[in-house]
Formats: sequence, structure tokens, C-alpha cells
Amino acid sequence: MRETLVVVGLAVLAMGLRSSRRAMPRKLGALGFLVAGFALFYFLTDCWWCGFFGIIPWFLLPWIELLTRIRRMRLPMDNSLRHRTPPDPAFFPHASEAESAMEEAGFDHVDDCGWEWSGMQQYFKLHWNPEERAESAICLCEQEEVAFAFITVTSRDAEGRIWRTTNYPFSPTLKCSPEVKWNHVPCERNCFHQILKDHQDFLTKMKVDRESLQIPDPEGMEAMIEAEMKSQIRHNLEAGVIRPSGERHFEYSVRGLFFLWGQFIKDMIRLC
Repeated sequence: MRETLVVVGLAVLAMGLRSSRRAMPRKLGALGFLVAGFALFYFLTDCWWCGFFGIIPWFLLPWIELLTRIRRMRLPMDNSLRHRTPPDPAFFPHASEAESAMEEAGFDHVDDCGWEWSGMQQYFKLHWNPEERAESAICLCEQEEVAFAFITVTSRDAEGRIWRTTNYPFSPTLKCSPEVKWNHVPCERNCFHQILKDHQDFLTKMKVDRESLQIPDPEGMEAMIEAEMKSQIRHNLEAGVIRPSGERHFEYSVRGLFFLWGQFIKDMIRLC
């Protein structure tokens, strides 16, 4: 009974830590699940090295989804943004606060648009600021009963490079194009003013000359997002992460499934 209570206690403690809003407790929670698995197999076999077999299943869990839902996914090669009415603010965390902060920072609203990816709805509230030479977006991803929001700030230079800062909470599901330079900040950082400052610091760190940045074209923002997605799809086709599937669609290859597995493992350990 003592051993059972120890395993249950470790699992409950790990669940509690994973529900924290701070990154460090969440990481400790991930470690707690591994320790619980180790303890379970150790108590069952009374052999310390057998305890490591209790850790392995946690790293294999993503394959359940990879070999079922994701392996059957067929995604469009060409996807177009369309004007859409934003969903209920109750499902759009921090959207109103972020939009107010964008207006305070001099960013003007451009459009509300979105697209669909195999059942996942993505909505964008696009903004721009000619003085900052930057675009910003509040993004909502919604799939079935799961929804999350994030913010991006983007600058583009004359050489075609894209500099982007975001609090997107997960690892990317496709390899990034070489011309896109990402700056990920913690997902709990929801203050737009702080994210904008992080973006400015990122440009300074990367020694990007402000004068080389292009002033955004508000009328062409949607077309540039679509062109960027097409470039990313081409890059992943060349890398073998995805492969054509039927007319104007693609699916994940075996290499792509292993790539996604690695991304899932990162998220399981990191979670922001």
C-alpha cells in the first residue's frame, strides 16, 4: 500500500505542477510524471534499472495521435484567407486587452480574416504601424473544444527576410522557411507592449538596421501571409517532411511523423 500511495502521490503532484501558470513548475511537473513512471516499475520489479522502462511509455504516447488522426490528415497546398467575423470573445483569451494595447502602441486595425486546416479554424486580427515598420496579429486557433490565442509582431526587410516575435505556445508543426527568423517568448507573456519591446530587442540583437525594414502595405498583408505559407510548404516538400497526396493536397511523410514526434516531446517537456 505504501508503494501505491507513493506512485499516486507523485502523479497527483505532477498534475498539480503542470496546471501552474509559471514555466518552472510546469517543467517540474513533466519531470514528476517521469519519476512516477520510474517508481511504478521499480516497485513492481524491485530492480532500479527496470524503473527506466516506466519512463519510456511517456515518450511513446504521441504516437497514438500520430498514427491515427495525423497520419490520415490531408491538407491543402493552396489555402486562401477569407474575411471572417471573430468568434465570441469568451473563446478569444486576452483579445480585447491585446487589441487595446496595440491601439495604444499606434497599431491600426486592418482586417479580420481566417482559414481552415483539416478541421482547425484559425482567425487573425491584423494590425499595422508604419512608424514601427511592423505588422501585428492576434491569432486564435480553435479545434473542437480546444482553443488558444497568441500574438505575433512581424518586420520584413528589403532582402526578403522576415523577423517575427511570438508567444505561440507550441513547437511548429512544419519546418520554418530559411528566410523566417523566429523569436519565441514565454506563452504566459500576454502583454502586447512587452512583446513589442521583445521584438525591438530581437531586431537590435540580430543587428537589423531599422532603415532596411519595409513599411508594411495594409492592403497586401493577407497576400503576404498566403505567400509565406506557400513558401513554407515548398520548403517542407523539399525537406521530405511532407509529400503530395492527391490533387493539390499534402500529407506527412514517415520523416514528417518523426519530426512531429520530436516536436511533441519538446512540448511535453517544455510547455512554454
